Amino acid sequence: MSGTHPDAAGGPFRHPALFYRGRAEYLAGTVPFVAEGVAAGEPVAVAVPAWRLGPLRDAVAGRLGSGARRVHWADMTRAGRNPGRIIAGVLRAFADRHPGRRVRIVGEPVWPSRSAAEYPACAQHEALINPAFAGRAATILCPYDAGGLDRRVLDEAARTHPVLIDAAGTRASDRYAPEAVVAAHNVPLPAPPESAGRVPFDLGSLEASRAFAVRCAAGAGMPERRAMSVELAVGELTANSVRHGGGAGVLAVWDDGAHVIVEVRDGGHLADPLAGRRPVPPDEPGGRGLLLVNRLADLVRVHTGAGGTTVRAYFAR
Repeated sequence: MSGTHPDAAGGPFRHPALFYRGRAEYLAGTVPFVAEGVAAGEPVAVAVPAWRLGPLRDAVAGRLGSGARRVHWADMTRAGRNPGRIIAGVLRAFADRHPGRRVRIVGEPVWPSRSAAEYPACAQHEALINPAFAGRAATILCPYDAGGLDRRVLDEAARTHPVLIDAAGTRASDRYAPEAVVAAHNVPLPAPPESAGRVPFDLGSLEASRAFAVRCAAGAGMPERRAMSVELAVGELTANSVRHGGGAGVLAVWDDGAHVIVEVRDGGHLADPLAGRRPVPPDEPGGRGLLLVNRLADLVRVHTGAGGTTVRAYFAR
């Protein structure tokens, strides 16, 4: 896996997946990628789980010396805890700081301890990187732990990445179909538990719905500052329902032991799968509600279709 990666040359946007087994393959696939970007004068960022940061940073420093200081480092378990905020808050945030220049990013959004609730948002994120960066001069390398991740995760990585890299070399993916992955995970969410509090809302009851969510969060033992995040998110989601979802909806709130979960169901249809995942230009009015919810929450799941839209946001207690 050493040497120049063919996927990193030419083309406006490149999005390869790196399948690695163990630390040696991980470093063999990522260190040359980072070093080549620094040597080419490209802005380089690395956003990987915390346990990968130290070894990778040390290996890059050993190869580049003082040149390693040019690399931007981020802990993906924090910056990308919610997969829905990675495009706007990690990838585009870095790329947009370097207009007119090709950027190179190592981004690892999926790891074995991701929960079953988180994974669909991860898979959709990987699929949506492609339209989010279409026409942009960027290379985003996504490592996958082939020894620790489920076979289904690796199969879907081959559908969301046009180029695949492993110990055997680099090849084009013959299964590339990112739109199909987005659609496959756009499935109805399970109904809230019987214990969930539920209130209908419309334009006249938006303030009451926010207050209801705050009372539920406080009743679950959530600190006041965190409960304010719940209130803001519910305010954005319910306002979106009134504005775009038929004028009314139903709010549900419950505690699963680790999170306070809020859910808003309405009769609207969310046509843009990148809504809430990409930055909104400063001169564009509106369109920031879901973006803010993704920023505040630890996970956001969405199902949308002809029968309506459900947005579910998780807030760690």
